[in-house]
Formats: sequence, structure tokens, C-alpha cells
Amino acid sequence: MQLKAGSLPSRAASITFDDGYADNHDVAMPILKHHGLSATFFIATGFLDGGRMWNDTVVESVRCAKGRLLDMGDMGHFPIETPYEKAEAIGALIHQIKYLPTRERNERADDIANMARSKLPINLMMTSSQVKAMRTAGMQIGAHTISHPILMKLGEDEAREEIVGSKTFLENLLDERVSLFAYPNGKLNQDYVDSTANIVRKAGFEAAVSTEAGVSSVVSDLFQLPRFTPWDRSRIRFGVRLLSKTYKAN
Repeated sequence: MQLKAGSLPSRAASITFDDGYADNHDVAMPILKHHGLSATFFIATGFLDGGRMWNDTVVESVRCAKGRLLDMGDMGHFPIETPYEKAEAIGALIHQIKYLPTRERNERADDIANMARSKLPINLMMTSSQVKAMRTAGMQIGAHTISHPILMKLGEDEAREEIVGSKTFLENLLDERVSLFAYPNGKLNQDYVDSTANIVRKAGFEAAVSTEAGVSSVVSDLFQLPRFTPWDRSRIRFGVRLLSKTYKAN
């Protein structure tokens, strides 16, 4: 890799997308191609072909709910008359269940859908054929587990199954080696731990990315590379954050 060899050009940057949403294929890829760019798309393979991530179950349940008040039982009561109130309800519910064990988290998300009585979409994620089309178009495909769990909440065998399973699925789909991995959520000691990185290394990946903000250098751990997530509300704020982390790295 150029990073490890120290041969990357000055101010080199890479573009990445996580999870495998359909808009990656329908919206992002055409924009990238228009500008002559490529990107790496990390796919949570268990949601392809009609699946839906737990957080989207929560989002769509509340977004499509009718009425003035949403009664979520022991999870709380939430006003939902305005888009702002719905956004607040979504944030509160996701915060409550995000770090539950995977099975319980999924069950809670389904409970929310049942109580909200909303019709949920089944086309939010890519199809297998769309993933193949992206690779054919020159995009890089990486693994992102099967079910997007909090890996540090899993036992070693479960974590390995999630990590290796997504790699195997994509390699069979694309008929080529998949060498890159992204940790779900991606915060060290909150979403994954050092032993998780060892599983990724032993699984045969060449590198893995986190969501710890920062820049990479020749001394960076190739299995815990930082990334900047673009959640800032303005370009200026993103620029300031980018500069501050770059300055600290140097």
C-alpha cells in the first residue's frame, strides 16, 4: 500500500461510504463518475436485497407515524406533530437501543415499528446486482460485517463470524479478494476493541478503517485508520475540524 510505503502524494484523500444504501448506487456513484473519482463502499451484507438496518426501522417508523403523540411504552411518549418533534423522537429512541445486544436491539426496533403502525420501505439498501455494478464501474468494495453489530458487545467467535462472513459473501459475489474492512460505528473502546482489530487482521484483510477523526501517516496502524465523518452543519465547521486534526497529527 502507498500509505505504508510512504509514497502517497501530498494531501492525498480517499472517499468512503458505509452500510450499502441504495442511494450509494443511484446518487453517489453517478456524481463520482462525473468528476472522474472513485470511492470505497463498505457493505453490511445482511441487508442487501430487501433488508433494512435497525436504525432505519426506527427512523421510518417514526417518520411515517400519524397523530400527535407516539406512545412507545417503557421507551417513552413522544410528540410527533412537526418534523422537528419527529427528529427528536427518532434521536431519543435510537440512543436508547443502540448499544443493546444485537438481538435485543433488533427486537426493540421491531417493537417500535409495530407500535407506530407504519408501513416500512424495503428498498433502502442496495441489491447484490447493484454492488456488482458499482465494482464494474471502478468503485472499491469493502466489508462491513453481516448485521452491523457493536462488535465489542460480541464474543470472539460471534465477532469473527460477522467479520469473515461479510468478507466471504462479497468475495463470492464479486469473484475477487476483498481486502478492506470498516468497523460498524467505528469508535475504539466503544464499538470495537484492539482484539477486534486482531480478528480483522487474521481474517486476511489488508487494512481497516474506524471513525476516529484524524489523518493517516506511515506510522498509522493499518487496521485502525482514522476517517473524518461529514456531519458538520457547514463547510466552515468541517474545514476547521479537518485543519485542527491535521495540525495535531503533524
